[in-house]
This record gives sequence, C-alpha cells and structure tokens, in this order.
Amino acid sequence: MSDLLRLATAGSVDDGKSTLVGRLLYDTKSVLADTLDAVHRASADRGLATPDLSLLVDGLRSEREQGITIDVAYRYFATPNRSFVLADTPGHVQYTRNTVTGASTAQLGVLLVDARKGVVEQTRRHAAVLALLGVPRLVLAVNKIDLVGYDEAVFSRIAAEFTAHATALGFPGDAVVGIPLSALAGDNVVERSDRTPWYTGPTLLEHLENVPVEADPHDAPLRFPVQYVIRPRTAEFPDYRGYAGQVAAGTVRVGDPVAVLPSGLRSTVTGIDTADGPLDEAAAGQSVTLLLEHDLDISRGDLIAGGTPPRVTDEFEATLCWLAEKPLLPGARVLVKHGTRTVQAIVTELRNRFDEQRLGRTGSPDSLALNEIGQVVVRTAEPVPVDDYTHDRRTGAFLVIDASDGGTLAAGLVGAPLPVPDGVTAATEGGGSAPTDSHALVSPGP
Repeated sequence: MSDLLRLATAGSVDDGKSTLVGRLLYDTKSVLADTLDAVHRASADRGLATPDLSLLVDGLRSEREQGITIDVAYRYFATPNRSFVLADTPGHVQYTRNTVTGASTAQLGVLLVDARKGVVEQTRRHAAVLALLGVPRLVLAVNKIDLVGYDEAVFSRIAAEFTAHATALGFPGDAVVGIPLSALAGDNVVERSDRTPWYTGPTLLEHLENVPVEADPHDAPLRFPVQYVIRPRTAEFPDYRGYAGQVAAGTVRVGDPVAVLPSGLRSTVTGIDTADGPLDEAAAGQSVTLLLEHDLDISRGDLIAGGTPPRVTDEFEATLCWLAEKPLLPGARVLVKHGTRTVQAIVTELRNRFDEQRLGRTGSPDSLALNEIGQVVVRTAEPVPVDDYTHDRRTGAFLVIDASDGGTLAAGLVGAPLPVPDGVTAATEGGGSAPTDSHALVSPGP
C-alpha cells in the first residue's frame, strides 16, 4: 500500500504553478477523459495549438478568464509508489492568506520561480510563510528554463541565492532541493529532459515519490477535541454518553487514562466507537466516539488529553499571520477559535513584526497589516489548553475571528518564534508606520 504525501505549490504570480500541477496530472494520467476533452475544447477556442494544462486546475470562472489562481485548488493523484494531496495556492500578494491555508498541513512545499526573473519579493515571502508553518521540506522549481536557453549558469545562480535565503530561515541544507524544469514543455517534471544534460538530479515526480515523509506521530500525547456529545437516551441505550470528534494527535486505546481540559477532571477510556463498529485503538486523523469510565461534565470545546497534558492558560504569546484588510491594533477585541472551542480574547500587545525580505524584526510595531507576520500576546476570557506549535502543528494552531461579522482575521501559532536570528532588527525607523485608513482598523475595546 502506497503512503501519502501532502504538498503545496507556491510562488509569485505567473510563475506557472497551475501549469505545473496540470502537467503532473496530465503526465501521470490522473485526468478523466471528459475533463481532458473540455480542456482541449477550451484551449482550441482560445486559438491554442496545444492544451492549456493550467485549465485542469483553475476551476473558478474568474480564474479561467484572468489566467490566474485565486482560490486554493486541491488535487489528488497517485502513482504506483505514492498517493498525493496537492494544494495549488495563489501567487498574488493579496491572496497570501490562501497560501497560509494551503500550506498549513503540507509536508513539502514546491516553490516556483521564473528562470527569467529569479528570486523575487513574493518568493521570499512564501518561503518565510512555509518556514513559519513548519513545512519541513522545500523544492525550488526553477520553471521556464526553456525561456533562458536551458542555461545551467542561470539555474545555479538562482538555486544558490534561494538556498542561502532558506538556510537563514532555518531550513537544513538537505531539506531544500532545486530542479530546473519547464512545466509547459514537460522538461524534468515527470520525464527527464535531454535538454538539460548538466542536471543529474531527480525529476520533480521522482523526488516527490522518494522524499522521506514524516508520518503523523502516533506516539505523541493524545489530543482529542470534543466536537459533539452523543446521548441518544433510547430504550436500547438508556445510559449511553459518548464524546465524538477527530483524534488530532497521538493514539488512544481502550484502558488509557485521560484528562479532560480545561477542567482537569480525570477518567479512563472504556470504549472507542465508530460507524463501522468498536475499535481497540484509534490514531491521529480518525473520527471516533470515546466512552469514559466516569460520568463527567464534558461539552463541545473541551479537550481529552493523554500523556503530558497541554498547559491551561488565559494568556499566551503567539505568532500571527494577519489575513485581513483591516490592520490589527494593540487592544483589539477578537474571538479565538482553538480546536472546537471559541472564546473571547484581547490582543494585548504587539511585540515584533517580521520583515520577510530582510529577515529582521521591528520591535513594538503600531499595527499588523494585511499579509504581515508578527509576535503578539493574547489574553482569553477563559482558560484554554494549548500546546506550542513547534511541538504539535494541530493543537498549537488557532484562528483569530472578527466578533462583529465572523470573518477570519489571522492564523495563529502558539509560541512559534519568528524565523529570524535573535538580535536582528529590520531596517525600519521607529516602531512601524500607523495605518492611514482609520475606518479599516480592528479597533481596540473600550
């Protein structure tokens, strides 16, 4: 049985991400015949002699009309060696928030650059986002190598520049692989190209098939956010009380001692139910219903934990990727959604803002604007059980929500340090500039 690799593509606009994904789907024969016929017809209508493979990915009408990616497009394909879940993320700066979404569960990032342009601002921004989110491995896909005459010197220069930047962000040297390719022509995507005899590394697909995958750590401490309490109260099940949800981390077994947080109550797992019948154990990613020995007061939003429990606190430091048009100000009143629990909160302090271009930080900024990354202090109205993001990507992440309209404002990472060496400051005078549109602010509370 093949294993699974979750990957995300990123890069600047027009670097060819959708065409690359389309090429992977096309060359691995992962496209249905009717879908391929539709792409051939659409390409012919545009006067193209060959099919536009980006149309296999760009599904929204606005994407097809503009020739860009706006939403995160998830695609699934498989080879005899491995199955893949691929998130094709947008390249425009205003859609960086979608890149955060697509990369949040990725085990590998494919970062494209145009061989004619090299490493640009958005390349460095996306690399910083991937580093912050803890994506362990990167592929630098130097695309459109055909448009620079398959020049080895061009590829070497871009690869060296990007590797230095990725290393400064904390990626180990062996975690970054550069591949020269042409998504349009198919060079080094699935089939090895004889037009790059100087390149002796793997094709993109060969690398994806063979790169080590770090599986979900089933030996990690159990984290089970309760989504729903099941109490049928029928004649057949008069005393049934189960707690439904998905195992976020670790493994749970019948007989395991557990703690219920934030209350701290303790009990023992007496059963694990599923729609297909009872289990002796369940691991991360499985949706199950847990039965406990004691009749405890447990509701949606509580966390059933095993092993070393997370800390329960009403104040924590976090890194925010700000995703909203309206900037964040110190003192903003928001909602924090962590797991299945949503609580009122205040962002009491903005400590640092990250400069992903210069790899520096600005201390005590006045605000965080769209796509900016910064360290903050969050105080919640009630205690929440949190893990550090560096220890557990699932239970260390949270969302910041606008209490007035329910819109998502930021992706938060508990305790995650900014990917920059200590003591490095950004070349920005003062504490950062205040936003000019006072009507677009996330306003502090009274």
